Amino acid sequence: MAVTVIGSIAIDNIETPFDKTGDILGGSATYFSLAASFLTDVKIIGTVGNDFDRKHLNVFKDRSIDVKGIKTEEGKTFRWKGRYGYDMSDPETLMTELGVFSSFKPVVPHSSKNDMLFLANIDPDIQFDALKQMGAPRLTALDTMNFWIEGKKEKLMKVIELTDIFIINESEARLLTGESSIFLCAKAILKSGAKILILKRGAYGATMFFENKFFMVPAYPLENVIDPTGAGDSFAGGFLGYIDNTGDMTFENLKKALVFGNIMASFAVEGFSVNRFLSINNDEIKGRFKKFREMTYFEELSE
Repeated sequence: MAVTVIGSIAIDNIETPFDKTGDILGGSATYFSLAASFLTDVKIIGTVGNDFDRKHLNVFKDRSIDVKGIKTEEGKTFRWKGRYGYDMSDPETLMTELGVFSSFKPVVPHSSKNDMLFLANIDPDIQFDALKQMGAPRLTALDTMNFWIEGKKEKLMKVIELTDIFIINESEARLLTGESSIFLCAKAILKSGAKILILKRGAYGATMFFENKFFMVPAYPLENVIDPTGAGDSFAGGFLGYIDNTGDMTFENLKKALVFGNIMASFAVEGFSVNRFLSINNDEIKGRFKKFREMTYFEELSE
């Protein structure tokens, strides 16, 4: 089994109140693929310019990620510069240069047409076109952002209708539905076609809605948050990677997948770019899962 991800591969420049970087590897497909690679096989579809340093490509190869879907085009790689305040919440965008990403038209190869598919945060027109290229995907998952909700809501709703899992943060869910309660948001979104809704809650964890049930998990507690840029995509990588690894769509297993999503996000924010993923191993991941279980589990009341 494998997960194919379609999204951005970028060069980022990050500023926080505590440090700043030069050009570092970023992008939604980048974070997702690195996080998911610890749990399952991953294929990445994206585009980069001829200025893309080969050392960045080797980051994917070193994790055995299939990079045949990364196309090098004449021009510059997508670049983004952002600055975080002391609360390390939503960053201020200082610069965006789409480069070759502005004309990105993914081609889904035959080898990916039956994979699990994750459509990262990109134009809904591109997401819709990619879905139409799939054969019989085992599962499809979708992420988006307020920019697309405000600018291309009609097309986004068509994509949601064709998607099994919709991953979105709470404020975006309210913007999409016009509801204030997350439960009413969930009811409205699930009526639109998605079977499972995941609401990302940043430092507060995540909530899952599935078959008239819901499950909430807190974020993994951390002493230091260095760079939250790829947290959401890393969460999606952990969540879908675990589902693909187990092949189990029961509610109980989806709860575990939600925990793995939080765990992979916790690693992502402990360093700039994907640096933390370059140093962890499966024992550390299992260790955090064990600690998470100890932190959230308690015995039933005695009679």
